[in-house]
Amino acid sequence: MNKKAEYPPLFSLKGRIALVTGGAKHLGHAMAAALAAAGASLIVTSRSLQAARLAATALASRHGVPVLPLALDQTDIRSVAKAFGAAGRWQGRVDILVNNAGGGGNRRPRDFLSRAPRDAEELMQTNLAGTLHCCQEAARIMVRQGQGRIINIASIAGMVGRDRRMYQRSRMNGQAVDYAAAKAGVIGMTRDLAAVLGPQGITVNAISPGGFAREDLPRKFIRDYSARTPLGRMGREDTDLCGAVVFLAADASAYVTGHNLVVDGGFSIWQ
Repeated sequence: MNKKAEYPPLFSLKGRIALVTGGAKHLGHAMAAALAAAGASLIVTSRSLQAARLAATALASRHGVPVLPLALDQTDIRSVAKAFGAAGRWQGRVDILVNNAGGGGNRRPRDFLSRAPRDAEELMQTNLAGTLHCCQEAARIMVRQGQGRIINIASIAGMVGRDRRMYQRSRMNGQAVDYAAAKAGVIGMTRDLAAVLGPQGITVNAISPGGFAREDLPRKFIRDYSARTPLGRMGREDTDLCGAVVFLAADASAYVTGHNLVVDGGFSIWQ
């Protein structure tokens, strides 16, 4: 097989329209950049329209592709419907959804015994219900097209229990249990939604990242986490999800659906 002739087209996204929720910063921005580098036109969303605009300008300048910024608050179904309506009208289609918006919540107490029900419900609304709403709006567009790719960003928190002592040694708040519940829900939803949408030509997969290094993390925590990881380091925010998201968005994964791709350096297998 001539690899140069065969492999690049499988990973090309030229002519595709990709929507990345939470694409203005961190992992969302890195995945948006990877899709643009593969040739996709982009729609990036943020709760802040200004943040989405800044990200769109940077991505368009760097990669030379059209980028549409949109405001989207996935805890508000009206905001979700409005954003996807605008996304569908922009180029007449949405080929790829990267459901990335979410997060570990605010700085309120995360200890399970003192966790306020309202805080837990708010986090699950963002990470699970909001993800479901975005899937539904994207699916409505993709069913009309007869094809599409949905990629939900889950987490290894939805797969394994985490040793909170690692956080405590660095005087950090560990993620709340309701975050794990939400991400486990995303993984389960991904599998069943793949079954529902497969006959319509739509694949639905998830990516479960492990820990990714950021500037604001204590050095001690990064060392401790890295020591618990077979590859000996935390994830690199600007590179380590890029291949995974392009693979699941491209023709290279045309026969892959209902899959949860774990990108954690082996953390979840090494106990």
